[in-house]
Amino acid sequence: MQRTGPSPARKCLAALFATVAALLTAGTVLLTAGAAHAAPAQAQPQVPAPTGPTAQGQFAYLAAQLRRGPVYISDELPRAVPRSTAPFFAAQARRLHVPTYVVVLPFATSGSLDSGLLAGIHDHLGRKGLYVALSEMGLSDVQAFGVSVPGAQDAKTATMYEMPMDATPREAFRHFADVLLSGQAPQRADQARARYGGAYNSHEPPALHTTQTDREDQSFLTGVAVVGVPLTALLITKYAGARRRSRRDPSAVDTVGSGAKPGGGAAPARPRQWPLLELGALALAALLAFTASRVFDDTTTGDGSMPTAADMRARVDRVAEGLRHDPLYVDPEIVPPLDAAQHAALRERIGGLPVPVLIAAVPMSTADESQGDEDLLAKHLHDRLRRDALFVLANPASGRIEIVNYGIHVDASYLYDRPRDLSSADPATAPLGSRLDRLLTYLSKAPRAARPGQPYDPPPAPDPVAQQKLPGLFAGDFRAGLFVGGLAAVLLFGLVVAVWALVRWLGRGRARAVAAAAAPVEPRRAWLRRTAWAEVDALTAELESVTELPEEARRRAWECLDAAALLADGDSDGRIDGDATPAGLACAIVLARAGRATVREPSAAAYVCHRNPLHGTAVEQRSKPPAGRRKVPIRPVCAACREKPGEVLRLYGADASGRLGHHPYPLHPGPLAALANGSDIDQLTRQVRESFGVN
Repeated sequence: MQRTGPSPARKCLAALFATVAALLTAGTVLLTAGAAHAAPAQAQPQVPAPTGPTAQGQFAYLAAQLRRGPVYISDELPRAVPRSTAPFFAAQARRLHVPTYVVVLPFATSGSLDSGLLAGIHDHLGRKGLYVALSEMGLSDVQAFGVSVPGAQDAKTATMYEMPMDATPREAFRHFADVLLSGQAPQRADQARARYGGAYNSHEPPALHTTQTDREDQSFLTGVAVVGVPLTALLITKYAGARRRSRRDPSAVDTVGSGAKPGGGAAPARPRQWPLLELGALALAALLAFTASRVFDDTTTGDGSMPTAADMRARVDRVAEGLRHDPLYVDPEIVPPLDAAQHAALRERIGGLPVPVLIAAVPMSTADESQGDEDLLAKHLHDRLRRDALFVLANPASGRIEIVNYGIHVDASYLYDRPRDLSSADPATAPLGSRLDRLLTYLSKAPRAARPGQPYDPPPAPDPVAQQKLPGLFAGDFRAGLFVGGLAAVLLFGLVVAVWALVRWLGRGRARAVAAAAAPVEPRRAWLRRTAWAEVDALTAELESVTELPEEARRRAWECLDAAALLADGDSDGRIDGDATPAGLACAIVLARAGRATVREPSAAAYVCHRNPLHGTAVEQRSKPPAGRRKVPIRPVCAACREKPGEVLRLYGADASGRLGHHPYPLHPGPLAALANGSDIDQLTRQVRESFGVN
């Protein structure tokens, strides 16, 4: 049946309605012109999207939306830019003190920015002002029409360079307003371009928000620090304390597990001490945990804008309402992929199909209510329409076409095995209109199935509020961080011990070299004389400077000084040409060094090394047994000779047969020879006084 044109009565009514609509529109324009920036910051209801061959284009649709309010936010971005945030954009626009119109569109569907989206909106809106376009990626374009806004383009440039990749449109627009109002937009743009611009510049502004991955890293780092730092400090401190105690009491090292001292008595029991180091480590761990909770205090990711239930269902309601009136719905926010003739032809073909088909040409993205899932969008549309059909979802931006069968007797394999270009194709080379026409031809030949098609029930999209909520700092990877922190502490402690052992080994080598210079095996008489007086002077200075010294230690030090001074002067029968003998000078050095050791450490051993008394005080009274001997002589040795017995001190003089030369010191007359038999310092000083006849 051929369609006829409208009747004359209908034409008259249409003309009357058009005249009334024009008068109302003109009145609205006069009332709101020049004051768009002062419009109430409320989310305005969306103008119903026109459908069919008489549908307006993208520019006209967006201009119609801006007539109702200075801010229009697409309902396709509820996860990134909820429509309920329109008051925020309106409030920022009012700061600019010029009429400002803001549109927020999906990045994938705003490809007409370069071809003059803002200019097209202005031509249809017919109002002077600053026009701003944003997407989920940030600030897209800024244009001024009929008003002077100095620095607008520079503010745009500065915003694009200064804002990081995770900046939201709200933050980008607020930053744009701040730069524009600062009066330094050109300078900010030049500085930002120089710092972040250039093809080879990899420097990026720091991120604004904490992501889920960032929170996992923060939890892991906190766990490592809470265990690793206190445990490392505890282990190193206890090790250092043990080393210090071993230096103060060498017998503690030699009697570990024996409970006895070298003298044969039982070691005194140590008083019970509070675990101060352990408590300090626990306090440090608690302090680190508290500090981390204050530093990593973010609870959500993003700028805090949460979509409402109305935001999440706005697009589904719009598309469902359009499909109720027309089986072919084309999103009015995008560049029209179909002209009026194609739209009419496709709608007529849909009506002639043997099965019901509903086509929705809408973009899909991860920021929409279904998070880019065509099956989930089809389910939402089916739930709204309560109508069984083949739902065809065509994405004009990506060229993808998805078919979801709800209750239609069509072979599922036939739908699945359709030609590849009817599933996906490049929209630049394969126009959507021709592909939909071939798809309808393909569907018209679909074989029937015995059972109606029922798609699988897609899982619900993630809750955007839950997605923006960050897990607790002490959850997730925090436990793994505790384990790694403990392991790292043990490894670090082992490394410290190894380095300390290496340093000690190198230090012992240097100490041996110094000791060799301070205790030669065959010292010359000049060296003995010079060193004896130097040691006597040093002991005198230390005794005069010390203020607190136990009585027993003070007595021994003074007796050592008196005896050393007598030997250095040589006021005895043991003289060679009016000078002290080498044995006497060596004995003076030994006594002076023993006195200095007593002043520095009152609990120093009262014995000196029997192999070479110039080595200094002994650490034990038992030397290593000579090879082939069972009995071990009880003779004191120094630390070096305990590990490796050194050579015996040899002094110049005559032996028992009168032969001159360097002979072992026990063969020389004088008190020094008594040290070879294990005499202590007190016995040596008494023998020196007796040899000089001093009481």
